[in-house]
Amino acid sequence: MHLPAAVAVEPAPSERAEEPWIDVTVPIRDGMVHWPDNPPIDVAQTHLLEQGDDAMVSRISLGVHSGTHVDAPVHFIEGGSGVDSVRLDRLMGLARLVDFGEVDRIEPSHLEPLDVRPRERLLLKTRNSRHWDETKFRRDFIHLSTAAARFLVARGVWTIGIDYLSVGGMETGAETHRVLLAKDVCIIEGLDLSGASPGLYDLVCLPLRLEGLDGAPARVVLRSVHERRT
Repeated sequence: MHLPAAVAVEPAPSERAEEPWIDVTVPIRDGMVHWPDNPPIDVAQTHLLEQGDDAMVSRISLGVHSGTHVDAPVHFIEGGSGVDSVRLDRLMGLARLVDFGEVDRIEPSHLEPLDVRPRERLLLKTRNSRHWDETKFRRDFIHLSTAAARFLVARGVWTIGIDYLSVGGMETGAETHRVLLAKDVCIIEGLDLSGASPGLYDLVCLPLRLEGLDGAPARVVLRSVHERRT
């Protein structure tokens, strides 16, 4: 497991190198993998230039937790806020990407060496990122245990991002979500981190502004940050 050092404050602009943005969003495509009881993803063209239409027009049908997306508190907490109320400072700013290698589940023991700080945005890279070209849902995906979620809440983490369709497992996912969302931890799911190495990044995550809904697809990009250490 690779452990980039914790950072308490944002680096000054002069300390940032100009780096290309990395798109860690999973492309939306017809028939892509989705959570078993969620709506399937359907993409179709309703108007085609080659058929004589004046313009090309497409239609998409999908659940709000498809592909790369943000969860809102109301997803698991009755009376919770919707995705349009998620604070933007949770979704944009300095983030730390950690590669957990071949672990089967992320536990507090994996997180303890990270020196997690309050207000951190953590992106959890696992072997899940290898499987986004598959169409069959993987029930054995790597996830955060409920104990690990409590660990991160106790340390005041702002944001958790992970590279499959749920931050929690098949059996414990609901409780893991509740632990995080009850404390307003922002959850970004469905990232493709295969092209990003461990380290510090500028994070920009912008979910669709869907009024009061339980989640929304998002475009997420990263830019590597180089900084002085004291």
